[in-house]
Amino acid sequence: MLRTVNSPVLRLSRPFHIPRVSSLPTRKLATTLRRLANRAVVYSSNGEPSSVLSTISYPDLPPPPPDGVNVEFLLSPINPADRNLVQGVYPVKKQTETLGHSSGVYVGGNEGLAIVKSVGEEAQQQFGLKEGDWVVMGKQQAGTWSSERCVGAQDVIKVPKDIGEVHGATITVNPPTAYNMLRDFVNLKEGDWVLQNGANSAVGEAVIQIAAHRGLRTINFVRNRTDIDGLKQHLQSLGGTHVFTYDDLSDKSTINHIKSLIGGSDPKLLLNCVSGKDTTSMLRLLGADATLVSYGAMSKQPLSVPTSYFIFKNLKTCGFWQSRWYNEHSREEREALMNAIVDIIRAGKLREPEHETVTIPGSTSDEEATQLVRETMRKVEDGAGRKVLLRVENVE
Repeated sequence: MLRTVNSPVLRLSRPFHIPRVSSLPTRKLATTLRRLANRAVVYSSNGEPSSVLSTISYPDLPPPPPDGVNVEFLLSPINPADRNLVQGVYPVKKQTETLGHSSGVYVGGNEGLAIVKSVGEEAQQQFGLKEGDWVVMGKQQAGTWSSERCVGAQDVIKVPKDIGEVHGATITVNPPTAYNMLRDFVNLKEGDWVLQNGANSAVGEAVIQIAAHRGLRTINFVRNRTDIDGLKQHLQSLGGTHVFTYDDLSDKSTINHIKSLIGGSDPKLLLNCVSGKDTTSMLRLLGADATLVSYGAMSKQPLSVPTSYFIFKNLKTCGFWQSRWYNEHSREEREALMNAIVDIIRAGKLREPEHETVTIPGSTSDEEATQLVRETMRKVEDGAGRKVLLRVENVE
């Protein structure tokens, strides 16, 4: 026999109001409910990268705006300028961002290769972008040390997949710096000589290879070391014509030997990333009406140029900064530059940089990932030698 249960009656002292959906904070709620699937390497204050960098997780990206694309980064280098920016000594000011629940953070990374995941309608129509395309960043400081980002379609440039991930990830900084310095300052012809210091730097090795591709000859200077013969062989295998040390600049017989190698074709271009007294000593190897282009000061010493070089040799001096070049040139010009570098790579005339890949696994916690990032930065600060490429995986 079933028993009847009398349920109590709920009485309301005032009408019960059900809020309309439109009155709820839907955007905040949607952000909160989206899975924390992405990760980025960030910092909120300047300092040594091995101390101030950390990783944070943030939600899945919403669909891109009409003029945007969502991209997944495949590889992103750690360049010296990236470290300088974190330290606060680089002449660029990044904008802070909000990622998920983290606000006021800077996302590290300037250079990187990404694959397009989704495309806004205008981006597809205006720039021909589609899912699966490989792209590099045409806009500086794009925050490439991350798994996925939404970027403006006008700020990315397509690159072909046949150049490989490493070339794609390193194509926008060092090779263009070398290419532009060899092209924009002196009208060089096949057989001309180019002088450079810091020849074993990433830009220096690109200078050697691009110069050789153009039929130019190079005289390259490096710091002396125990394995100097091996370094000389390496640079010559890239196409360097002659390699000397800075110590040779103080030896009169070696200077005379270099001048005899040059013959009557005095160099018209000197590329400087070191500065200091050794660069001043290199000036004696230049001919009249030559140009000194400075793009670095690795010695952390000032560059002193005797007045006589300006008066009697009509020496010209100027600086070059690839970031400024990008800011001052159109998207079409940036595309043309990338295409020129791609052609050199496809011709087999530009090798991949020596590198190692560090993966930030998606299976690790943010704390564990932070520890891995900081350990990697300590190795870079200690001078590991090879280019380090980050692969930041989506959070599992």
